[in-house]
Amino acid sequence: MIKTIAAVAVLALAHAGTADAKPGVDFAADAKLLYRVAACGDGALPEAFAKADKIVDHHCRVIHEHMDKFKTTYFDKGRAWFDAVVPKDAPKTIVYPFGGGDLISALVAFPEATEITTISLELAGDPRRIESLTPAQLESSLGALRSEIGGLVSVGSNTSENLSAGQRNELPTQVSSFMLGLVAGGYEPVGMRYFTLDDQGQIHYLEQADLDAADKDAKRRAKKLKGDWQSPAFSDAFGNVEIEYRKIGETAIRVHRHIGWNLGDPYLAKHAELIKHLEAKGKVTVLTKGGSYMLWRGDFSQIRDYMLGHLAWMLSDSTGIPPAYATKAGMVQETYGNYDGAFLEQVRGDGADEAFKALWRAQPRRKLAFRFGYVDQDAQAHLVVTKPKS
Repeated sequence: MIKTIAAVAVLALAHAGTADAKPGVDFAADAKLLYRVAACGDGALPEAFAKADKIVDHHCRVIHEHMDKFKTTYFDKGRAWFDAVVPKDAPKTIVYPFGGGDLISALVAFPEATEITTISLELAGDPRRIESLTPAQLESSLGALRSEIGGLVSVGSNTSENLSAGQRNELPTQVSSFMLGLVAGGYEPVGMRYFTLDDQGQIHYLEQADLDAADKDAKRRAKKLKGDWQSPAFSDAFGNVEIEYRKIGETAIRVHRHIGWNLGDPYLAKHAELIKHLEAKGKVTVLTKGGSYMLWRGDFSQIRDYMLGHLAWMLSDSTGIPPAYATKAGMVQETYGNYDGAFLEQVRGDGADEAFKALWRAQPRRKLAFRFGYVDQDAQAHLVVTKPKS
């Protein structure tokens, strides 16, 4: 059995230098273990995994095959496009609503970001279980992980079904996905803490007593944030995560936070602390893609209004802010690629769909050589920039 990894393997994975001390339990050791085993980062496999080395090697061969293609398409060939389109003075604080486990896309588009916040229905997950999995359990969990993040490692996007299933894995699928993003982008984790938001949107880092209380109380099982999703297999202490990371070879610490939240108006009306937390960041750069067209709907007005009130620059596919809302807020939109109708059939012909088609027709064709988010109904790649009128 793989056991006592917290005392053995974690020490072998520790890198020189850590993030500055702050409140809360630091799961840096587990983060580094997931970085190596689940996300296939560089480094020797800990001795405690000797009986599972072939399992991890197989997993990493598959992961590297997909990630090498992804890095070639996005980090290498796509770099020139992002460098040309993203303004040099765009805020380095990124807010990515409807982001799922997709840190990797934020790192593709904004490699110099110093703070990234992803928000979605998916909860971060409990990182501690990797410390006690048997080889058989590890093999099963890594296989499920490859399935659950399949779209992420091919086109930087995933299905709701996979994201929902990930909350039942013995490994924390969201955290593992974030580690994949760090590996692909040439970064490494140096700290990881879990947190809640108070009524004013301020961060409260969880201490050991908070985690112990959640573990002991059966009523503290995390609740799914959407009715048709699978219930998480961990406590509510592991909903929101903060990962401190750095570029390999550098010392500057950057921060990624993932917040598990339902962005619909009914939920936000009862849980206003998220909007307060986001508003405190001031002007930000916004990314949205693969968002199931929620921002087209009337019952997602609060998050849409936040975005329109605080974006200094925004990149999205057609699931972003529709032209009618953008124009009313004093924004202009610039199109890339081709768009002839929504990817999801159920929203084709919607007023926002027709407005986006008109927006693309009214502008000169600007090339886009890769998919980044949803394609349109004809499998055409497309993106739109939304920004305040100059």
